[in-house]
Amino acid sequence: MSSPIRANSILPAHREDIELATADGLTLVGELARPLDRDPVATLVCLHPLPTHGGMMDSHVFRKAAWRLPALAGIAVLRFNSRGTSSVRGTSEGTFSAGVDERYDVAAAVEYAEFADLPNIWLLGWSFGTDLTLMHGLEPAVAGAILLSPPLRYSQPEHLKEWAADGKPLTALIPEFDDYLRPAEAIERFAAVPHAEVVPMAGAKHLWVGDAEKVLDQVVQRVAPGVEVPLPRTWDGPMETGDMNAYADRTVAAFSDVPMPKTD
Repeated sequence: MSSPIRANSILPAHREDIELATADGLTLVGELARPLDRDPVATLVCLHPLPTHGGMMDSHVFRKAAWRLPALAGIAVLRFNSRGTSSVRGTSEGTFSAGVDERYDVAAAVEYAEFADLPNIWLLGWSFGTDLTLMHGLEPAVAGAILLSPPLRYSQPEHLKEWAADGKPLTALIPEFDDYLRPAEAIERFAAVPHAEVVPMAGAKHLWVGDAEKVLDQVVQRVAPGVEVPLPRTWDGPMETGDMNAYADRTVAAFSDVPMPKTD
C-alpha cells in the first residue's frame, strides 16, 4: 500500500557520516546518501546557503534531496557543512571566509566524490552555495552545475566568463518572487554565459518553502534525464519519519530576519 511522501519522510538508502579533509588542514563533517539496491546514476554535491544566515547541510531542500533522491531517482547525495558551519551532524572546523577559503571546501567535497567512484558529479548550489559553485566549481571531475536562487553576491563577472569559456552545463532556477535576483534580471546577467539555462519558477520564493518537490524534479531532469519526472509523490515500501525538531531548518527564520544586499 502506497503512502504519501511528506516533508519528514525518509526513504530507504545507504547513509553514512563522512568527513572531508581540506587542503588547508580542516575537517568538515557531512553525509553521503546512496541508493540501497543499485549503483547511482548521478551524484549531487550540495553547497548550502549562507551559514551566517542559518544555512547548513540540513537546509530543507538538501535534506529532502538526501531523504528522497537515492530511492526515487537512483542519485547519490553528498551534503556537508562548510567551514565553521554547524548542524545536527556536527560542526566543521574553521571559520566562515565569505567565499574565499571555501574554495578548499568545494574541492574537498568533489575530491571525496571522485575517490568514492561516484559517477556523473554535479554541483547543486543554493544561495551562497551558488556563489561557491560559480567561483570554485570548475573542477575537472564536475559534469555541470545547478543554481538555486543565485544572488550573484560574492561571485563576479569574471566567474561567469570562466563558465562561458568552459562550456559545462549550467542551469539557474530563479524564483519569481526572489528577494535578491528575479527572472528578468537573471536572464540579463546570465547572458554572459550563452549556454546557461535560466528557468523562472512561477510563484516560488528564495527559500523554496512549499516548492521543494518542483526543485527536485528540475534537478533530476538535468542530472539523470533517464528518470521520469515528476517524481512519485507516494512510496510503496518501508519509510521512516525524520525528527523535525532535531532537523529544524534554521534557514527560514534566519533569512526572514537578516537583510542581504542583492549584489556587491
